[in-house]
Amino acid sequence: MRSTDGRLRPARTVAAAATLVVLFVVAPAHLAGGDYTSEGALRGAVRGAFAGFWGSGGGELTPAMRRIADYWLRYHLAKAVIAAVLLAVLVPLGVRLWRMYVGAPRRRLLLGGVLVTGLALAALVLVMANLQGAAAPFASLLPLLVDTPPDAPLAAVLSDVRQQLTGVVHAHQAPSPALARMIDDYALYHWVIAVIAAVVAAGLLSVGVVLWRRRGPSGPARRVLAAHGVLFAVVALALAVVVAANVGTALDPDPAFAAFIDGGW
Repeated sequence: MRSTDGRLRPARTVAAAATLVVLFVVAPAHLAGGDYTSEGALRGAVRGAFAGFWGSGGGELTPAMRRIADYWLRYHLAKAVIAAVLLAVLVPLGVRLWRMYVGAPRRRLLLGGVLVTGLALAALVLVMANLQGAAAPFASLLPLLVDTPPDAPLAAVLSDVRQQLTGVVHAHQAPSPALARMIDDYALYHWVIAVIAAVVAAGLLSVGVVLWRRRGPSGPARRVLAAHGVLFAVVALALAVVVAANVGTALDPDPAFAAFIDGGW
């Protein structure tokens, strides 16, 4: 991706980024080593395994549920790694395009810089989301229980879950071991993204401050650095909101989990 004089070649980097995007879509399921040929197949497996987990009454995942959770962990790890590599490709590409724009302002360089910056932020979000899924794979599988109408056996199981949750939320009853495991994993799911978002927000805010201070007196360089400084500060502020919302949910997960089971993720 570099020429003999050490400069980044945008065309080659774009090709590498496009390849990584394709890999992000098609490769994780194969790298994770599961036998799920489609999302529908995974959903069916999760629903069957969950019924067995709930029926066991215990807090430990059943072997069937554990196999799927382990697959989901590997799946999200693969996605996180590919997204991280994509981010590592897009950042220097964006830097190169913006430097080219500062040296010779052209519309196509401006559009390219904006596009690559947006894609880099998207890749960062994908890294964060997939690290969250890998850290709490059981919780991140639970949406498959309620994202489409359940069949009769699963509907009966979910009805039992809702009944127990009503007692937990409104009558402060102790949850069963199985329900306690679900609530704990749900809280962990939100703690993880809160921590990740806090770290990323701090990093982006720091970079934004540095860029703002280096913006210079005038010219294209000032506009580019100032725009990125403001952008990173705004994204950091948005992530701070994410942190606050997820910390609130993690500290009091019962009502939020009840709403989720009722179909509101």
